[in-house]
Amino acid sequence: MLPLHTHGIVAAPVPALLKVLGIAEALSGAYPPGKVAVDLRDGPEVDATALGAAGFAGIVTDGPVERHAVPVHVHSLRDGAVVAPGDVVRVRPGTGMVSNLFRRGANANTLFATERCNSRCLMCSQPPRDDNDGWRVREMLELVPLLDRDLPWLGMSGGEPTLLGDGLREVIGAVATHLPSTGLHILTNGRTFADPGALRWAAPGVGRTVWAVPLYSDVSWRHDHVVQAEGGFDQAVQGIYNLAEAGHRVEIRMVLHALTVPRLKPFAEFVWRNMPFVDHVALMGLEPMGYAKVNRDQLWLDPLDYASDLVDAAFHLHDRGIRTSIYNVPLCVLPRAAWPLAQQSISDWKNTFAPACGGCDVRGRCCGFFASAGEGWRSRGIKPVNGGHHGG
Repeated sequence: MLPLHTHGIVAAPVPALLKVLGIAEALSGAYPPGKVAVDLRDGPEVDATALGAAGFAGIVTDGPVERHAVPVHVHSLRDGAVVAPGDVVRVRPGTGMVSNLFRRGANANTLFATERCNSRCLMCSQPPRDDNDGWRVREMLELVPLLDRDLPWLGMSGGEPTLLGDGLREVIGAVATHLPSTGLHILTNGRTFADPGALRWAAPGVGRTVWAVPLYSDVSWRHDHVVQAEGGFDQAVQGIYNLAEAGHRVEIRMVLHALTVPRLKPFAEFVWRNMPFVDHVALMGLEPMGYAKVNRDQLWLDPLDYASDLVDAAFHLHDRGIRTSIYNVPLCVLPRAAWPLAQQSISDWKNTFAPACGGCDVRGRCCGFFASAGEGWRSRGIKPVNGGHHGG
Protein backbone atom coordinates (compact mmCIF):
# COMPACT_ATOMS: atom_id res chain seq x y z
CA MET A 1 0.00 0.00 0.00
CA LEU A 2 1.45 3.34 -1.09
CA PRO A 3 -0.11 6.51 0.38
CA LEU A 4 -1.37 9.39 -1.72
CA HIS A 5 0.08 12.16 0.43
CA THR A 6 3.39 13.10 1.99
CA HIS A 7 5.11 16.21 3.28
CA GLY A 8 8.38 17.88 2.46
CA ILE A 9 9.87 21.26 1.70
CA VAL A 10 7.82 23.02 -0.97
CA ALA A 11 9.26 26.30 -2.22
CA ALA A 12 6.64 27.82 -4.50
CA PRO A 13 4.82 31.13 -4.82
CA VAL A 14 1.35 29.48 -4.88
CA PRO A 15 -0.11 25.96 -4.82
CA ALA A 16 0.50 24.20 -8.12
CA LEU A 17 -0.48 21.14 -10.14
CA LEU A 18 2.55 19.58 -11.84
CA LYS A 19 3.46 16.64 -14.06
CA VAL A 20 6.59 15.00 -12.63
CA LEU A 21 8.91 13.67 -15.33
CA GLY A 22 12.43 12.36 -15.65
CA ILE A 23 14.79 14.57 -17.62
CA ALA A 24 14.55 12.62 -20.90
CA GLU A 25 10.74 12.60 -20.96
CA ALA A 26 10.60 16.23 -19.84
CA LEU A 27 12.77 17.25 -22.80
CA SER A 28 10.64 15.25 -25.25
CA GLY A 29 8.07 18.05 -25.31
CA ALA A 30 5.08 15.79 -24.73
CA TYR A 31 3.88 18.12 -21.96
CA PRO A 32 4.19 21.91 -21.72
CA PRO A 33 7.32 22.82 -19.70
CA GLY A 34 5.32 25.30 -17.65
CA LYS A 35 3.40 22.37 -16.11
CA VAL A 36 6.39 20.03 -15.62
CA ALA A 37 8.51 19.41 -12.54
CA VAL A 38 11.73 17.62 -13.53
CA ASP A 39 12.67 14.78 -11.18
CA LEU A 40 16.39 15.09 -10.48
CA ARG A 41 16.58 12.49 -7.71
CA ASP A 42 17.94 9.83 -10.07
CA GLY A 43 19.77 9.93 -13.35
CA PRO A 44 22.48 12.22 -14.69
CA GLU A 45 23.40 15.51 -13.07
CA VAL A 46 21.54 18.42 -14.61
CA ASP A 47 22.04 22.17 -14.25
CA ALA A 48 18.87 23.22 -12.44
CA THR A 49 19.38 26.82 -13.56
CA ALA A 50 19.27 25.71 -17.20
CA LEU A 51 15.93 23.99 -16.57
CA GLY A 52 14.50 27.26 -15.35
CA ALA A 53 15.79 29.02 -18.45
CA ALA A 54 14.07 26.35 -20.56
CA GLY A 55 10.75 27.24 -18.96
CA PHE A 56 10.22 24.24 -16.70
CA ALA A 57 7.93 24.92 -13.74
CA GLY A 58 9.86 23.06 -11.07
CA ILE A 59 12.30 20.45 -9.89
CA VAL A 60 12.14 17.58 -7.41
CA THR A 61 15.37 16.82 -5.57
CA ASP A 62 16.51 14.78 -2.60
CA GLY A 63 17.73 17.85 -0.72
CA PRO A 64 18.24 21.60 -1.12
CA VAL A 65 19.82 22.97 -4.29
CA GLU A 66 21.74 26.20 -3.99
CA ARG A 67 21.18 27.54 -7.47
CA HIS A 68 18.08 27.12 -9.60
CA ALA A 69 15.75 29.39 -11.51
CA VAL A 70 12.53 27.39 -11.44
CA PRO A 71 9.42 28.68 -9.63
CA VAL A 72 8.81 25.44 -7.70
CA HIS A 73 11.34 23.38 -5.78
CA VAL A 74 10.20 20.26 -3.91
CA HIS A 75 12.70 18.39 -1.78
CA SER A 76 13.26 16.41 1.42
CA LEU A 77 10.07 14.39 1.04
CA ARG A 78 9.25 12.22 4.05
CA ASP A 79 8.14 9.42 1.74
CA GLY A 80 9.84 9.85 -1.61
CA ALA A 81 7.96 6.90 -3.13
CA VAL A 82 4.73 8.92 -3.12
CA VAL A 83 6.11 10.94 -6.05
CA ALA A 84 7.54 9.21 -9.12
CA PRO A 85 8.11 10.11 -12.78
CA GLY A 86 4.85 10.16 -14.70
CA ASP A 87 2.78 11.16 -11.68
CA VAL A 88 0.75 14.35 -11.33
CA VAL A 89 0.98 16.05 -7.95
CA ARG A 90 -0.53 18.99 -6.15
CA VAL A 91 2.02 20.91 -4.07
CA ARG A 92 1.15 23.35 -1.31
CA PRO A 93 3.91 25.70 -0.13
CA GLY A 94 2.21 26.66 3.13
CA THR A 95 1.87 23.18 4.56
CA GLY A 96 4.54 21.36 2.57
CA MET A 97 1.93 18.80 1.57
CA VAL A 98 2.44 16.94 -1.69
CA SER A 99 -0.63 15.01 -2.92
CA ASN A 100 -0.56 12.44 -5.71
CA LEU A 101 -3.55 12.98 -8.04
CA PHE A 102 -2.41 10.54 -10.74
CA ARG A 103 -0.01 7.66 -10.35
CA ARG A 104 1.55 6.13 -13.44
CA GLY A 105 1.05 2.37 -13.42
CA ALA A 106 -1.60 2.35 -10.66
CA ASN A 107 -4.41 -0.18 -10.97
CA ALA A 108 -7.01 2.57 -10.59
CA ASN A 109 -6.72 6.31 -11.18
CA THR A 110 -9.81 8.29 -10.26
CA LEU A 111 -10.98 11.88 -10.51
CA PHE A 112 -12.68 12.92 -7.28
CA ALA A 113 -15.57 15.02 -8.55
CA THR A 114 -17.41 16.28 -5.48
CA GLU A 115 -18.17 15.58 -1.83
CA ARG A 116 -21.86 16.39 -2.33
CA CYS A 117 -24.47 13.66 -2.77
CA ASN A 118 -28.25 13.35 -2.95
CA SER A 119 -28.23 9.97 -1.18
CA ARG A 120 -27.03 8.92 2.27
CA CYS A 121 -26.15 5.26 1.80
CA LEU A 122 -25.86 3.39 5.08
CA MET A 123 -22.47 1.95 4.09
CA CYS A 124 -21.06 4.97 2.25
CA SER A 125 -17.26 4.92 2.49
CA GLN A 126 -17.05 8.64 1.60
CA PRO A 127 -19.74 10.38 3.71
CA PRO A 128 -21.07 13.35 1.77
CA ARG A 129 -20.60 16.98 2.72
CA ASP A 130 -22.59 19.93 1.42
CA ASP A 131 -19.54 22.12 0.86
CA ASN A 132 -19.32 24.28 -2.26
CA ASP A 133 -16.57 22.37 -4.03
CA GLY A 134 -16.99 23.70 -7.55
CA TRP A 135 -13.22 24.32 -7.48
CA ARG A 136 -12.84 20.61 -8.14
CA VAL A 137 -14.11 21.11 -11.69
CA ARG A 138 -11.33 23.62 -12.34
CA GLU A 139 -8.77 21.24 -10.87
CA MET A 140 -9.98 18.31 -12.98
CA LEU A 141 -9.84 20.47 -16.12
CA GLU A 142 -6.25 21.35 -15.23
CA LEU A 143 -5.38 17.75 -14.38
CA VAL A 144 -6.76 15.90 -17.42
CA PRO A 145 -4.28 17.32 -19.98
CA LEU A 146 -1.41 16.14 -17.75
CA LEU A 147 -2.49 12.49 -17.62
CA ASP A 148 -0.69 9.78 -19.60
CA ARG A 149 -2.05 9.61 -23.13
CA ASP A 150 -2.04 5.80 -23.15
CA LEU A 151 -4.17 5.48 -20.02
CA PRO A 152 -6.73 2.73 -20.78
CA TRP A 153 -9.30 3.76 -18.16
CA LEU A 154 -9.92 6.75 -15.92
CA GLY A 155 -12.39 6.66 -13.06
CA MET A 156 -14.58 9.39 -11.61
CA SER A 157 -16.20 9.22 -8.22
CA GLY A 158 -17.61 11.34 -5.40
CA GLY A 159 -20.09 12.10 -3.85
CA GLU A 160 -22.42 12.22 -6.80
CA PRO A 161 -20.70 13.47 -9.98
CA THR A 162 -23.96 14.43 -11.71
CA LEU A 163 -24.43 17.21 -9.14
CA LEU A 164 -21.68 19.07 -11.03
CA GLY A 165 -24.19 19.70 -13.81
CA ASP A 166 -22.55 21.50 -16.72
CA GLY A 167 -19.21 21.06 -14.97
CA LEU A 168 -19.52 17.30 -15.51
CA ARG A 169 -20.04 17.86 -19.21
CA GLU A 170 -16.91 20.03 -19.32
CA VAL A 171 -14.77 17.36 -17.65
CA ILE A 172 -16.08 14.54 -19.83
CA GLY A 173 -15.43 16.73 -22.87
CA ALA A 174 -11.88 17.44 -21.69
CA VAL A 175 -11.18 13.71 -21.37
CA ALA A 176 -12.54 13.15 -24.90
CA THR A 177 -10.27 15.92 -26.22
CA HIS A 178 -7.02 15.17 -24.40
CA LEU A 179 -7.34 11.40 -23.89
CA PRO A 180 -9.19 10.16 -26.97
CA SER A 181 -8.21 6.52 -26.36
CA THR A 182 -9.13 6.50 -22.66
CA GLY A 183 -12.39 5.05 -21.37
CA LEU A 184 -14.24 6.72 -18.49
CA HIS A 185 -15.74 4.75 -15.61
CA ILE A 186 -18.05 7.01 -13.60
CA LEU A 187 -19.67 6.03 -10.31
CA THR A 188 -23.16 7.53 -10.01
CA ASN A 189 -26.32 6.64 -8.10
CA GLY A 190 -28.17 7.20 -11.40
CA ARG A 191 -30.98 9.20 -9.84
CA THR A 192 -30.27 12.44 -11.70
CA PHE A 193 -30.63 10.65 -15.04
CA ALA A 194 -34.27 9.86 -14.29
CA ASP A 195 -34.72 13.30 -15.85
CA PRO A 196 -33.89 12.85 -19.56
CA GLY A 197 -32.73 16.48 -19.67
CA ALA A 198 -29.75 15.56 -17.46
CA LEU A 199 -28.39 13.35 -20.23
CA ARG A 200 -26.93 16.47 -21.88
CA TRP A 201 -24.23 16.44 -19.19
CA ALA A 202 -23.25 12.89 -20.17
CA ALA A 203 -23.42 13.42 -23.93
CA PRO A 204 -19.67 13.87 -24.64
CA GLY A 205 -19.04 10.41 -23.22
CA VAL A 206 -21.42 8.37 -25.38
CA GLY A 207 -19.71 5.17 -26.49
CA ARG A 208 -16.66 5.64 -24.26
CA THR A 209 -18.11 5.96 -20.76
CA VAL A 210 -19.35 3.24 -18.42
CA TRP A 211 -21.81 4.55 -15.84
CA ALA A 212 -21.61 2.38 -12.71
CA VAL A 213 -24.99 2.53 -10.97
CA PRO A 214 -25.70 0.76 -7.66
CA LEU A 215 -28.87 -1.24 -7.13
CA TYR A 216 -29.18 -2.82 -3.72
CA SER A 217 -32.28 -4.93 -4.20
CA ASP A 218 -34.96 -5.99 -6.60
CA VAL A 219 -37.45 -4.52 -4.11
CA SER A 220 -37.84 -0.75 -4.09
CA TRP A 221 -38.32 -0.19 -0.36
CA ARG A 222 -35.23 -2.18 0.53
CA HIS A 223 -33.04 -0.24 -1.89
CA ASP A 224 -34.55 3.05 -0.69
CA HIS A 225 -33.75 2.14 2.90
CA VAL A 226 -30.12 1.39 2.07
CA VAL A 227 -29.67 4.69 0.19
CA GLN A 228 -31.85 6.60 2.68
CA ALA A 229 -33.77 8.27 -0.15
CA GLU A 230 -37.45 7.72 -0.84
CA GLY A 231 -38.00 7.00 -4.52
CA GLY A 232 -34.31 6.26 -5.02
CA PHE A 233 -34.95 2.84 -6.58
CA ASP A 234 -37.44 4.09 -9.16
CA GLN A 235 -35.15 6.99 -10.06
CA ALA A 236 -32.09 4.75 -10.39
CA VAL A 237 -33.93 2.23 -12.59
CA GLN A 238 -35.31 4.97 -14.83
CA GLY A 239 -31.87 6.55 -14.96
CA ILE A 240 -30.38 3.25 -16.12
CA TYR A 241 -32.97 2.94 -18.89
CA ASN A 242 -32.43 6.54 -19.99
CA LEU A 243 -28.65 6.09 -20.11
CA ALA A 244 -28.94 2.88 -22.13
CA GLU A 245 -31.45 4.40 -24.54
CA ALA A 246 -29.04 7.29 -25.13
CA GLY A 247 -26.30 4.84 -26.14
CA HIS A 248 -24.31 4.73 -22.89
CA ARG A 249 -22.78 1.63 -21.37
CA VAL A 250 -24.08 0.76 -17.90
CA GLU A 251 -22.65 -1.29 -15.05
CA ILE A 252 -24.79 -2.45 -12.13
CA ARG A 253 -23.18 -2.56 -8.68
CA MET A 254 -24.46 -4.43 -5.62
CA VAL A 255 -22.69 -4.01 -2.27
CA LEU A 256 -22.96 -7.14 -0.16
CA HIS A 257 -24.07 -6.81 3.46
CA ALA A 258 -26.81 -7.96 5.81
CA LEU A 259 -29.45 -5.69 4.24
CA THR A 260 -28.78 -6.70 0.62
CA VAL A 261 -27.70 -10.34 0.70
CA PRO A 262 -31.21 -11.71 1.60
CA ARG A 263 -32.43 -10.65 -1.88
CA LEU A 264 -29.23 -11.51 -3.74
CA LYS A 265 -30.57 -14.36 -5.86
CA PRO A 266 -33.88 -12.65 -6.73
CA PHE A 267 -31.85 -9.53 -7.52
CA ALA A 268 -29.78 -11.45 -10.07
CA GLU A 269 -32.98 -12.66 -11.74
CA PHE A 270 -34.37 -9.12 -11.70
CA VAL A 271 -31.30 -7.77 -13.51
CA TRP A 272 -31.37 -10.57 -16.06
CA ARG A 273 -35.08 -10.11 -16.77
CA ASN A 274 -35.19 -6.32 -16.80
CA MET A 275 -31.67 -5.17 -17.77
CA PRO A 276 -30.07 -7.81 -20.00
CA PHE A 277 -28.38 -4.96 -21.90
CA VAL A 278 -26.03 -4.00 -19.06
CA ASP A 279 -22.31 -4.10 -19.79
CA HIS A 280 -21.26 -5.59 -16.44
CA VAL A 281 -22.51 -6.54 -12.97
CA ALA A 282 -20.18 -6.15 -9.97
CA LEU A 283 -21.07 -7.93 -6.72
CA MET A 284 -18.96 -6.20 -4.11
CA GLY A 285 -17.75 -6.88 -0.60
CA LEU A 286 -18.17 -4.07 1.93
CA GLU A 287 -15.52 -1.37 2.43
CA PRO A 288 -15.34 -0.65 6.19
CA MET A 289 -15.05 3.11 6.04
CA GLY A 290 -17.27 6.10 6.74
CA TYR A 291 -20.90 5.26 7.49
CA ALA A 292 -20.15 1.53 7.25
CA LYS A 293 -18.24 1.73 10.54
CA VAL A 294 -21.07 3.60 12.26
CA ASN A 295 -23.66 1.11 10.99
CA ARG A 296 -21.63 -2.05 11.47
CA ASP A 297 -24.19 -3.78 13.68
CA GLN A 298 -26.85 -3.72 10.97
CA LEU A 299 -24.49 -4.30 8.03
CA TRP A 300 -21.78 -6.79 8.91
CA LEU A 301 -22.15 -10.27 7.50
CA ASP A 302 -19.27 -12.70 7.28
CA PRO A 303 -18.58 -13.40 3.59
CA LEU A 304 -18.28 -17.07 4.50
CA ASP A 305 -22.00 -17.01 5.35
CA TYR A 306 -23.10 -15.55 2.03
CA ALA A 307 -20.51 -17.15 -0.27
CA SER A 308 -22.94 -19.81 -1.54
CA ASP A 309 -25.67 -17.29 -2.41
CA LEU A 310 -23.06 -14.99 -3.96
CA VAL A 311 -21.76 -17.72 -6.24
CA ASP A 312 -25.28 -18.76 -7.26
CA ALA A 313 -26.23 -15.18 -8.12
CA ALA A 314 -22.98 -14.49 -9.97
CA PHE A 315 -23.26 -17.57 -12.16
CA HIS A 316 -26.99 -16.97 -12.72
CA LEU A 317 -25.94 -13.79 -14.53
CA HIS A 318 -22.69 -15.09 -16.02
CA ASP A 319 -24.34 -18.16 -17.54
CA ARG A 320 -26.90 -15.93 -19.24
CA GLY A 321 -24.29 -13.86 -20.99
CA ILE A 322 -23.97 -10.92 -18.59
CA ARG A 323 -20.35 -10.22 -17.69
CA THR A 324 -20.19 -10.56 -13.91
CA SER A 325 -17.43 -10.00 -11.37
CA ILE A 326 -16.94 -10.53 -7.65
CA TYR A 327 -15.11 -7.65 -5.98
CA ASN A 328 -13.51 -7.27 -2.56
CA VAL A 329 -14.03 -10.89 -1.43
CA PRO A 330 -10.82 -12.89 -0.77
CA LEU A 331 -10.36 -16.13 -2.66
CA CYS A 332 -10.07 -18.27 0.46
CA VAL A 333 -13.72 -17.70 1.39
CA LEU A 334 -14.99 -18.49 -2.11
CA PRO A 335 -15.47 -21.91 -3.70
CA ARG A 336 -12.74 -22.52 -6.26
CA ALA A 337 -15.33 -22.58 -9.05
CA ALA A 338 -15.96 -18.86 -8.43
CA TRP A 339 -12.31 -17.80 -8.59
CA PRO A 340 -12.43 -16.90 -12.32
CA LEU A 341 -15.06 -14.25 -11.47
CA ALA A 342 -13.11 -12.78 -8.52
CA GLN A 343 -11.10 -9.66 -9.35
CA GLN A 344 -8.15 -7.82 -7.78
CA SER A 345 -10.54 -4.96 -7.22
CA ILE A 346 -9.12 -2.83 -4.42
CA SER A 347 -7.17 0.29 -5.41
CA ASP A 348 -3.48 -0.28 -4.71
CA TRP A 349 -3.19 2.75 -2.44
CA LYS A 350 -5.65 1.21 0.05
CA ASN A 351 -4.93 -2.49 -0.47
CA THR A 352 -3.34 -4.73 2.15
CA PHE A 353 -3.22 -8.36 3.32
CA ALA A 354 -3.72 -10.07 6.67
CA PRO A 355 -0.80 -11.75 8.47
CA ALA A 356 -2.32 -15.13 7.60
CA CYS A 357 -1.92 -14.34 3.90
CA GLY A 358 1.87 -14.51 4.05
CA GLY A 359 2.12 -18.17 3.12
CA CYS A 360 -0.76 -18.22 0.64
CA ASP A 361 -0.10 -19.64 -2.82
CA VAL A 362 -2.77 -17.48 -4.51
CA ARG A 363 -2.00 -14.16 -2.84
CA GLY A 364 -0.75 -12.76 -6.16
CA ARG A 365 -4.20 -13.10 -7.73
CA CYS A 366 -6.34 -12.29 -4.66
CA CYS A 367 -7.99 -8.94 -3.90
CA GLY A 368 -6.77 -9.01 -0.29
CA PHE A 369 -8.36 -6.44 2.02
CA PHE A 370 -9.07 -2.76 2.36
CA ALA A 371 -6.49 -1.21 4.66
CA SER A 372 -9.41 -0.12 6.86
CA ALA A 373 -10.49 -3.74 7.42
CA GLY A 374 -9.21 -4.67 10.86
CA GLU A 375 -9.73 -8.09 12.40
CA GLY A 376 -13.36 -7.28 13.22
CA TRP A 377 -14.09 -6.88 9.50
CA ARG A 378 -12.39 -10.06 8.30
CA SER A 379 -14.06 -13.39 7.71
CA ARG A 380 -13.47 -16.26 10.10
CA GLY A 381 -12.63 -18.24 6.96
CA ILE A 382 -9.44 -16.33 6.17
CA LYS A 383 -6.53 -18.78 5.86
CA PRO A 384 -3.74 -19.45 3.40
CA VAL A 385 -4.51 -21.46 0.28
CA ASN A 386 -1.79 -23.98 -0.37
CA GLY A 387 -1.26 -26.42 -3.19
CA GLY A 388 -3.79 -24.56 -5.34
CA HIS A 389 -6.73 -25.86 -3.30
CA HIS A 390 -9.47 -23.94 -1.57
CA GLY A 391 -8.34 -23.10 1.97
CA GLY A 392 -11.78 -22.52 3.48
